[in-house]
Amino acid sequence: MTDSDAGKPDTREQVLAMHDNASPRDTRIPDDIAKLAKISWDEEQDLDDRLVAYEDIIDSEIGDTDLTRARNIEREIGLRQIYLKFEGANPSGTQKDRIAFAQAQDAMRRGFEAITVATCGNYGAAMAHAAKLAGLRCFIYIPEGYKTRREQEMLDHGAEILRVAGDYEATVDRSRERAAAEEFYDANPGGANIDLQLKAYGAIASEIYDDLRDAPAVVAVPVSNGTTIAGIYRGFASLYRRGKTSRIPRMVAGSSYRKNPIVQAFLGGRETCEDLAPESIRETSINEPLINWHSIDGDLALDAIRESGGWAVAVSDKSMMNLAKQVREQQGLNPLPASTAGLHALIDRHRKETLPGDRYVVLLTGRK
Repeated sequence: MTDSDAGKPDTREQVLAMHDNASPRDTRIPDDIAKLAKISWDEEQDLDDRLVAYEDIIDSEIGDTDLTRARNIEREIGLRQIYLKFEGANPSGTQKDRIAFAQAQDAMRRGFEAITVATCGNYGAAMAHAAKLAGLRCFIYIPEGYKTRREQEMLDHGAEILRVAGDYEATVDRSRERAAAEEFYDANPGGANIDLQLKAYGAIASEIYDDLRDAPAVVAVPVSNGTTIAGIYRGFASLYRRGKTSRIPRMVAGSSYRKNPIVQAFLGGRETCEDLAPESIRETSINEPLINWHSIDGDLALDAIRESGGWAVAVSDKSMMNLAKQVREQQGLNPLPASTAGLHALIDRHRKETLPGDRYVVLLTGRK
């Protein structure tokens, strides 16, 4: 869908709703999960019993998200077998729950009493929820100038919020400093727990394999720090090495126009990611989940794209808004506009160079 294909404009209420961050599936904790949580957060319980209860919570709440055939979009763009992996079914409405719960469980196992992370919205909401069910204190650092409607959600889950003067990268530094000084679990990307984060995102590859019984030709992903796409690639590489799949899919990245080091490095033919000028980054309500001047796991993501024979595309806010509207109207899903960047990257390549008939998977987040 091009920028000129938008059709009639949405109402003001619809547009504002699409600008907001992803939304939780339901802010209430189901009764069966609450019963398990009474065990998992009770420090007087045996640790093994707490971990078993928390594992049951993870099995019930996280992952196994829907993979649906996007037949209407297929007809619109002339490319068959597009599947949407909709992470909006996770509690926070995003894939961030996967690493939040994995790290909260790891923190419990290793005896930490508190966990900290920097966020601009979605990751903080996921971590606050995961920490609450694990009985951990949660300290969430947010850039001072950023406004997120998910802040109240974090507070409702018992998290403590600290505002930091500066950008996201400065906020990550402050969170890491607190973790080192007070022996908190550091759940920030790019730190000591990167392997656990990649493994958690690698589960997306396993779920796609379970549904398709092989790897698709392409997996298209919206990228910011790069952890998600790197983890999915690692998951498929493992499946391939074990003889489960006949191939590794081409990893495709989409991100905000000229505001992401991973995409800029790929388009510029550079071997590694290079930091962008911080003053050149302009945040909007649409691009915020994608932009940064320093992609923390950018080189891992860049390697995943290149080693798999994939590609990367920069996307405008207008294109993401239009595509989110198309997905909503044609497929009945309500994605976060920024999450359509991967889908745009797939469509963009197909329009320039007709892709063969095969199976293509696109990762989306948002509201169910």
